[in-house]
Amino acid sequence: MKTISNLSRRNTKASAAKTQSVTYLLSIFFSLFSFLSFAQVKDTTEVNQLDDVLVSAVRATIKTPVSFSNLTKKDIKSRNLGQDIPILMNYLPSVVTTTDAGNGVGYTGIRVRGSDATRVNVTINGIPYNDSESHGTFWVNMPDFASSLESLQLQRGVGTSTNGAGAFGASLNMLTDSYSKESTGEISNSFGSFNTRKHTVKFSTGLLNDHFELAGRVSALKSDGYIDRAFSDLKSYFLQGTYVGKSTLIKALAFGGKEQTYQAWNGLEDLDKLKNDRTFNPSGMFTDEFGNMRFYENETDNYQQDHYQLHWNERISGKWSTNLAFHYTKGKGYFESYKEKARFSEYGLTPISIGGTTINRTDLIRQKWLDNDFYGTTFSANFKDEKLNVVLGGGYNKYEGDHYGRVIWARFASQSELDDRYYEDSASKTDGNLFAKANYQIAEKLNLYGDLQIRNVHYQANSIEAGLVNDNFNFFNPKAGLNYDLNKNNALYFSYARANREPNRNDYENGSPKPERLDNYELGLRHVTGKLKFNANMYYMGYKDQLIVTGALNDVGAPIRENSGDSYRLGIELDATITILENLFISPNATISTNKNKDFFFRRDGVLTSLGDTNIAYSPDFIAGNMITFLPIKNLQIAFLSKFVGEQYMANIDAEGSKLRSYFVNDLNVSYEFMPKGVFKSIYLSALVNNIFNYKYISNGFFYTFDDDFSNPPAVATIEGAGFYPQAGINFLMGLTLKF
Repeated sequence: MKTISNLSRRNTKASAAKTQSVTYLLSIFFSLFSFLSFAQVKDTTEVNQLDDVLVSAVRATIKTPVSFSNLTKKDIKSRNLGQDIPILMNYLPSVVTTTDAGNGVGYTGIRVRGSDATRVNVTINGIPYNDSESHGTFWVNMPDFASSLESLQLQRGVGTSTNGAGAFGASLNMLTDSYSKESTGEISNSFGSFNTRKHTVKFSTGLLNDHFELAGRVSALKSDGYIDRAFSDLKSYFLQGTYVGKSTLIKALAFGGKEQTYQAWNGLEDLDKLKNDRTFNPSGMFTDEFGNMRFYENETDNYQQDHYQLHWNERISGKWSTNLAFHYTKGKGYFESYKEKARFSEYGLTPISIGGTTINRTDLIRQKWLDNDFYGTTFSANFKDEKLNVVLGGGYNKYEGDHYGRVIWARFASQSELDDRYYEDSASKTDGNLFAKANYQIAEKLNLYGDLQIRNVHYQANSIEAGLVNDNFNFFNPKAGLNYDLNKNNALYFSYARANREPNRNDYENGSPKPERLDNYELGLRHVTGKLKFNANMYYMGYKDQLIVTGALNDVGAPIRENSGDSYRLGIELDATITILENLFISPNATISTNKNKDFFFRRDGVLTSLGDTNIAYSPDFIAGNMITFLPIKNLQIAFLSKFVGEQYMANIDAEGSKLRSYFVNDLNVSYEFMPKGVFKSIYLSALVNNIFNYKYISNGFFYTFDDDFSNPPAVATIEGAGFYPQAGINFLMGLTLKF
């Protein structure tokens, strides 16, 4: 894959455009603020007793001065038909999602406030899920995980202290299924476009002897994908054993998945095909010995990941509770690809002579392997009384990974043994953190929030591209804020948070990266009445040495990032739930933002040129969503969902060729639940029509530049190119769930 040219940055004073943006957003915020009558917000957060302790250390409450959204099992039930968790979160504020295969199955991604998935900290029951080296989250390794979720919370911005890599755009924490007091069984099947089908079986023994429960799930999911050959063959499992005592909850969990997907991460660069053959997939394409274009049938990604967690929650008294957890994750897999005219020297092969001619290039098939282990512990203690809520916690985790490559076939053999490893890299990473956070009721209407975290990261690695890496980072991440109850319906909050974050493996392979720093300010209003829930949140995120996505991809489809010096994101988020009638609700949200690199420099045609303030890649200025929910009769729900994503650049140089057009898509979701009195406790029918107006849109792409030397004497010209990931037109999924 192509790489982007070197970027250089210089820091100067804030531009006039920033000042105008601040004034504009402040005027919007305070206009909305004055529109509402003020009252005290009631804390409606539900506490699930001991189960809640699993995530209480990392979750925000209504008294926490940060911006967040919650989704429960009930919220995602009607759309849980096989699409990945990011797609199910698509209608949350500031969220943009994409999928390589075009239909929400297989490799999917999420951006929040313009920040890519490597900046979204993800935890499962408080335990880090992000890959330690890439910082990415690969949902394809956990197919149908939504079927084992009790709830999730998306915190935008830095949020509260959590385990794992620091949150630079958002943090997502997920709580798996609670225990069931009664025995249950569930069979779920769904079918849809592109030969998509999902089959799930769940069970719970209920509490045996009022103390023990065993529960589990197995799932199989297949899809041909919208893009040619972008099939997915996914399997997953979830097994949970629970002991429940009067003040004790012990959970042992084993879950994981095995995936095979045909590669679709290369996108589509041919604009003619984008217009006339938008499902075309160039992955695996080669020319055979007779000059015919063919596609390698096993151009696939293959990976298995297994997770093991042990949680011990103890309620020591009415005010004290503790959580201690141990975890281990094993991952191993490879991707396989056909390479044309590969150099022997790059793959450890020895040139050969045929008829007096030296052969040093050959077509070959390679596999790139990853074999890794991730293990550690997390812990927390919570003290809570009428005025004070304190959490002390932390974690220590270690990652060990081996990277290696194999050549399994070559058109021209050599003296080297095929299937030998042509490279062997290793990496290890330790990540330890301690935090203390507290909410204190200073006065009847005023709540103080404080959060201090120290974090140490030690990363060692070796690779052909990066050489030897041995870096140690010590980060201090303070956070503070106030929540003021204006009256019984309204509360105003303000917070400041600092986050620091280490580079990932790809950053080292592309240069000499610096750690990045973020100062995050949030100012928000929460309004709750009987028929209206409304949130307005204004944010400023100021970055130092932000590792911005350049738009280019490396040879395995991962984004290339580079430090950008000074940059910022400034915006306002609005979301509401409005009761129009007793059976009619609307839930709109919108984000208006400006996202800038300050005084950006770029080398074009061999000359370093100042571009001034430029737009940060993949950061649309306007995002909006809406859900209209109608309940015409009991147990029947009809929902119409809309999502608008504004125009965005795929690179940081404001090049016209790097623009992604805005798009507006709409889905229709219908569900109905029968409650028979026979064998089944419930028969649940659901249907989802995605992109109901068959709109042709592109949600993601890539952009690259490279310098080309030509003429005599040589001159330097900067060449630009782009690729795109088309998304499916109208398509559907239908499901039937039987509970007994």
